[in-house]
Amino acid sequence: MKIPDESHPITLSRAPTTVRVLFEGHEIADSDDVLVLKEADYPPVYYFPRQDVEMLFLRRTDKKTHCPYKGDASYFTIYRDAQVIEDAVWSYETPFAAVDRIKERVAFYPEHVEFQLGGLTAAREVDEIVRHTDSGSGSSQAAHWEPNVSMPDPDKAEHDIDEPLVQQPYKGVGAI
Repeated sequence: MKIPDESHPITLSRAPTTVRVLFEGHEIADSDDVLVLKEADYPPVYYFPRQDVEMLFLRRTDKKTHCPYKGDASYFTIYRDAQVIEDAVWSYETPFAAVDRIKERVAFYPEHVEFQLGGLTAAREVDEIVRHTDSGSGSSQAAHWEPNVSMPDPDKAEHDIDEPLVQQPYKGVGAI
């Protein structure tokens, strides 16, 4: 076991936004609790909590690897829509103390998936809309949103069709 130091730094931080993973255009992970591991000169890696990953599409394989800084990794194959990508996902189930926060989280090889950062994802957007929508009983799970359009000003509405042409420029010119 090696301890991260100045010659081989490892940092863990929480992703500042929601991270979504798409596989062949289908959402396979969606979380606002993603850890970003930055190790030495390697690209950052996103680690997702398992409860935010569609684990039904992952099957554990026999592959195991060892990292002297993180510990032993287990691998998963993605099975989705007749697509099979061997060992495309990995997890450190008992990592070393220096990176204990990634325990039992999963990470995806970026060449096999697409990462989307920020904003509400489709599933969470629908959940938000449902929470703020009247169920028909006159109430909702959350306070109604403020209207994003305003009602017409009744003092400026056209009340009289005989007003001068200046206020009704198309009056009397036929159908439009």
